[in-house]
Amino acid sequence: MSNASLSADAQTQSSLLARLLRRQEVALLICLILVVAFFSVTAENFFSVRNMTNVLGQASLPLIAGIGCAIVFISGEVDISIGSLLATIALPLIIIMNDTNSLLLGISGALLFGLIIGVVNGYLTAYAGINSLIVTLGTMFIMRGGVYLYTGQRAIPDDASLDSFIALSDGRLFDILPYSAVIAIVLLAAFAYMMRHRPFGRQIYAVGGNPEVARLAGYDVRRVKFICFIISSLLATVAGIILAARVGSAQHTAGLNFEFQVVAATVLGGVSLAGGIGSLSGMALGVLILQFLSNGLRGLGLPTEWQLVITGMIIIAAVAFDEAKRRRAQGG
Repeated sequence: MSNASLSADAQTQSSLLARLLRRQEVALLICLILVVAFFSVTAENFFSVRNMTNVLGQASLPLIAGIGCAIVFISGEVDISIGSLLATIALPLIIIMNDTNSLLLGISGALLFGLIIGVVNGYLTAYAGINSLIVTLGTMFIMRGGVYLYTGQRAIPDDASLDSFIALSDGRLFDILPYSAVIAIVLLAAFAYMMRHRPFGRQIYAVGGNPEVARLAGYDVRRVKFICFIISSLLATVAGIILAARVGSAQHTAGLNFEFQVVAATVLGGVSLAGGIGSLSGMALGVLILQFLSNGLRGLGLPTEWQLVITGMIIIAAVAFDEAKRRRAQGG
């Protein structure tokens, strides 16, 4: 097949993908509006400025980590190590800040650790050829076990108590919007632009859609996947830094089951488990739907157990819809 034919096919697929994503995003936006409208009527104080901004603050962590998770999914791989990474990067962050009284050095240490994890996940998947689910499952257990061993299942407190660090949790822009939500919005806008308008974003979609065709088109498939894992780990590190600021310590239970919350929102947002399909704006809508749903159910006094049941049902329905959509696209 000639490069011209490959380019024409890629443009056709890109156009079809764009239309599909727009329809998905409209459907998700309508769903979000319905959820907010329902709980505004049924749950007391749900539709208040304070509650709305609080939900955005709560949504910031899965939103930031979800950007990287969605990018890895679109590339045709999976990363479930992000929850354990949230707990693990708090160790160098808190320890360095306590020893040096420097937020910059603490964040640098955390980002370096996150980079190393991303390199390990990316190399073992893209270059060593090991299944990404197995790789990230392994690093998930290694990191979680390491945190348990190092901390002795005790929290390591933030003794430095730097104002700039505390502001990541308590600070609000114009006393309204939490800084964590501002960070999430900025990162979402930047990476959404990359995915939609930059060559590397198009490469990610091509690699996830059909790696062999992407290779014939001249894309370095292994390099693309390698970078996607680094992006995922670094974004999970940012989320972990904000979480550590919220709890004021490094805790062995931090981020427990967080990866499943992020995966649920990503799949609900229309990102295909098969790769090549999805958008960061859809993922963001998926995060917001689950966050507002959880907040509203708490406002109605529904036990946490039922919240988990409902979330699980939503995940299964979203995956079933994704599979049906993929089969229709394949003509059967």
